[in-house]
Amino acid sequence: MRSTVLNPESRRAALREMADGPALDVLVIGGGITGAGVALDAVTRGLRTGIVEAQDWAGGTSRWSSKLVHGGLRYLQQLDFKLVTEALHERERLLYTLAPHLVKPVPFLYPILHRVWERPYVTAGIGLYDTLAHVGSKVASMPFHRHLTRRGVQEAFPSIKPDAMVGAVKYWDGRVDDARLVLTLIRTAAGYGALAATRTKVTGLLKDGDAVVGARVTDLETGKGFDIRARKVVAATGVWTEQTQDLADTDGGLKVMASKGIHIVVPRERIKGEVGLILQTEKSVLFVIPWEHYWIIGTTDTPYEQDISAPVATAADIDYVIEHANVVLDQPLTRDDVIGSFAGLRPLLQPGVKDDTETVSTKVSREHTVAEVVPGLISIAGGKLTTYRIMAQDAVDFALGRDRAKQVPSVTERTLLHGADGYLPLTRQVEQISNRYGWTPDIVEHLLNRYGSAISEIGALVDERADLAEPLTGAPDYVRAEIVQAARNEGVLHLADVFQTRTRMSYDQPDHGLAAVEEVANLLAEELGWDTERTAAEVRAYRDLSAAEDAAAETADDTAAAAARAAAPSLNSL
Repeated sequence: MRSTVLNPESRRAALREMADGPALDVLVIGGGITGAGVALDAVTRGLRTGIVEAQDWAGGTSRWSSKLVHGGLRYLQQLDFKLVTEALHERERLLYTLAPHLVKPVPFLYPILHRVWERPYVTAGIGLYDTLAHVGSKVASMPFHRHLTRRGVQEAFPSIKPDAMVGAVKYWDGRVDDARLVLTLIRTAAGYGALAATRTKVTGLLKDGDAVVGARVTDLETGKGFDIRARKVVAATGVWTEQTQDLADTDGGLKVMASKGIHIVVPRERIKGEVGLILQTEKSVLFVIPWEHYWIIGTTDTPYEQDISAPVATAADIDYVIEHANVVLDQPLTRDDVIGSFAGLRPLLQPGVKDDTETVSTKVSREHTVAEVVPGLISIAGGKLTTYRIMAQDAVDFALGRDRAKQVPSVTERTLLHGADGYLPLTRQVEQISNRYGWTPDIVEHLLNRYGSAISEIGALVDERADLAEPLTGAPDYVRAEIVQAARNEGVLHLADVFQTRTRMSYDQPDHGLAAVEEVANLLAEELGWDTERTAAEVRAYRDLSAAEDAAAETADDTAAAAARAAAPSLNSL
């Protein structure tokens, strides 16, 4: 394997090799969960692979999800047993084989609101859900569901209103650190030889006759443009799918609609409970999800027609989530309880293809579609985080063609992600790690659940410099070494990259984590060689971004929120 290190130098080297080296077999456009999965699938089949992303890794949709790995209970109502089984088996792989450090079991309560008739109905559905997860699974699985009386609900979730439900069914799904999953996929792919670069925007597609043979890109950090030649280009650009396809000068391709979902973050002590809740609203499903020291509550599902690069939560969005959570909470939440919020756009795949173009060949599932828009350009859209690996496999199979795909099949169902190998033994050594570095067991578990066995990289930084073992003064849930790790090994280019992707400080710390901004900036400056002027500019940009998001959260609608968010300057201007 090559190095899994991502840093400014590895980025520059990757761009040089993509521009000046032999043509790639596959160039992936888009560094979200799907694109990252495609890059790993392609490179582990022996294909010369590159991946470019216009923002940061997971910068579009993938870092703003509900952070769940699940089978999709709603598809059982549609009797789509194959789809649910596939998703559940992917859930099990992530939980117990591919990424056990990032994906964790989490129990939920499914409310029973009516006596007598509803419990058998719900039990049948969730019982089938559990059965599909176990049947044919080659790995361990989570417990079967349990029935709870009203008293049992109160014991599991003391903050529930006494009359909110007559009982519940307790079942298990998975939660995931979505942004770190994407980053881990990229690092794993880099370790097998993939060339990876963020802040690299595709501005055109290279063509030989009607066929796409590469892409014209611009390095947004320097403004330099260059060409990358590739035998196949795979566009995994989510809500930007149609814009990417338009670069091929075609009226065909997939159709995608953006739908906004927002979540709020509430301190863990504000709600008493050890399980999550799944609640039905008139517009969406509302999850109340327990995390380490907070709750994530969401989501909404509304059409979005503003700037798709920077969706934000409005006051109406936040009030909607609070209102529906308060239906079941005995002590109602208020805006003062919300320490953070975030918004993301779901790329909802629309039926058919643009203009019903007959030349587009497709492979369709209920959740995602792969299409060759023009020769050499493949689009993949739809799907969900849980099944990213299947989506990636389908896209690379499609790029290779049926016969070649059979000769070099996907191996990602057995390819451990960075940090997975050796993770479980380390969970038995928490006390030893605590004693060596002076960390509390909670800090060690926090680090293991973010880095897995790559906690050794954190340890190496502390061995090099002892003060990095200390918690951040303004955000003590994180240690200083994590900031240096982000710069040295995880591809950070800007201060905001740390707060929004490498950590969750932008929404899991009060006031966007601004209490830690100077300390974080100084650690990055030392590692990345920023001068005083650059450091101040990065701090100013993150403060402006935070202020713009706060202003947006006071607006009544998406139009006003987008205008407020636009006040923050682009990172590309730094």
